[in-house]
Amino acid sequence: MKSFKTSFKSIFAIALVAMVCQACTLFDMDLQKKYEYKHDTLDPNINITARQFLEDRSYGVTPADTVFKWMRKGLEYAEIDLAEYEKPGRTFFFLHNEGVRVISGGKVTAGLWFDFPIVTSVNPTTGVPVTRPATKWEDYPKQDVKNYFLYLITEGDYNFDKLTITNKAVQTLLPPNQIASKQSYLGFLNDGKGFDQEGKMNLKLVNNNDLAPIQINDKTNDRSGGYIATNGIVHVYGMKSHYTIYPFR
Repeated sequence: MKSFKTSFKSIFAIALVAMVCQACTLFDMDLQKKYEYKHDTLDPNINITARQFLEDRSYGVTPADTVFKWMRKGLEYAEIDLAEYEKPGRTFFFLHNEGVRVISGGKVTAGLWFDFPIVTSVNPTTGVPVTRPATKWEDYPKQDVKNYFLYLITEGDYNFDKLTITNKAVQTLLPPNQIASKQSYLGFLNDGKGFDQEGKMNLKLVNNNDLAPIQINDKTNDRSGGYIATNGIVHVYGMKSHYTIYPFR
């Protein structure tokens, strides 16, 4: 009798599971029949000027979203009129905060301030500079900072559809024959010039798994790109392992 009860309970349990599974299958099939897949593509149009995009995401309307704060501070130090970011037919290369400086353990460990450190002295025998990371824009000569930001604006629309996997040399707003101060390590780079002497940069698409980022001067991939402002194109730089834009080819 005990054995019969155990068997009856087992049969009842199996039957119950079967009923539940059948109901689940019917319910799932019903959902599949009614589900309509909708393909959505992110709209690259931001419907504001590049200037407004910069202002809104630096000190702007959403305090938690200040990803361009340190770029904005650099522009202010360099005394660059933000009206430059309202002029039409341009491509603007924005610096994410991490493109300027990455802080770890209270120290600058990556970004422009780390890759272009401040020269504290120069070895008289070897000519090798002794450096420290910058901690503020004011550590650099104002003209160097101004030239750097002029380099990050080009005349013309250079979005993904205008570029290929082959480098395209484009003209920036940086005047030709600019020399960086030896006060920063930038002045020791590019054969002691620091800046591209033609004021040009190379742009190309990189064929990899990161959705073909736009690469500057064979060194720096975009963090996000293809924002269509009402007056031009915006690409954002400052991604891990590709923090700094080098202003020479």
